[in-house]
Amino acid sequence: MKNVKMMAVAAATLAAVSAGTAQAEQLYGFSNMSVNYLDWTAKAEDRSNNGYGGAKEDFVYLELEGGAGYSWGDVYGFIDLENPENINKSERDFSGNPVTDSFRIAAKGSIAANIGSSNWNVYSHLYSLTVAAEGFFDQNLVVGVSYDVFTDSGFWIKPFLGVHYENQTFAGSGFNGYMAGWVLGYNFDLGSQKFMVTNWHETEFAREDQFRNNGTQYTLKSTGQNGAVSLWWLATEQLTFGLQYRYADHKLGTAAYHDAAIFTAKYNF
Repeated sequence: MKNVKMMAVAAATLAAVSAGTAQAEQLYGFSNMSVNYLDWTAKAEDRSNNGYGGAKEDFVYLELEGGAGYSWGDVYGFIDLENPENINKSERDFSGNPVTDSFRIAAKGSIAANIGSSNWNVYSHLYSLTVAAEGFFDQNLVVGVSYDVFTDSGFWIKPFLGVHYENQTFAGSGFNGYMAGWVLGYNFDLGSQKFMVTNWHETEFAREDQFRNNGTQYTLKSTGQNGAVSLWWLATEQLTFGLQYRYADHKLGTAAYHDAAIFTAKYNF
């Protein structure tokens, strides 16, 4: 029932946004599709296979991404299809163990609505991960405030802070502490080529025990980190290539620091 309520809140929010955009001035917009390959470091694989959490394997994922800014605020979202080549793979291997390269769907939507004429916003995002073959889902709803900073140099940053509500297959649902973080970017030129550096980061803190313990296998700390630093080459208006450093600490089912490289090719609509 709580899962249904979370989705109803998200649907109502998106409906309100859609209704509001009809009379709002659009300031910018973007959309793209990409092919990505995530390569875990040897250290990450060793830790995930030695008592720190579930085993990790490199994987391919396809992504649809888009966002827009309006006179009232901005919206952003993506949907990832992870291990798309395994969409029909069995949920268990021959030994009866859950597979680590199952087809997964990850999606996120965020909204920041201006508070008056200030740079402050009412902020919310909903992240969802579903592994249908293993009967697993994890949803994270954050509601709070954010702040916009734009500069003439090409640098921008949007920090946020909010309360965190989680709904997960095995841990149940409820309040799970707080989340703080940011998205930032910097556009620059090298010769005739255009580049951009971006970073998204999330820090969860004061997390509840029910979401940190996985039986006797591992226990996550009350604080966890999650994010990526990326370098993008805007080769043409349609094509963008990226190298991302993906990092997490006591997140993503691993009770240790772990990291990966992501190689990305995007087509911009």
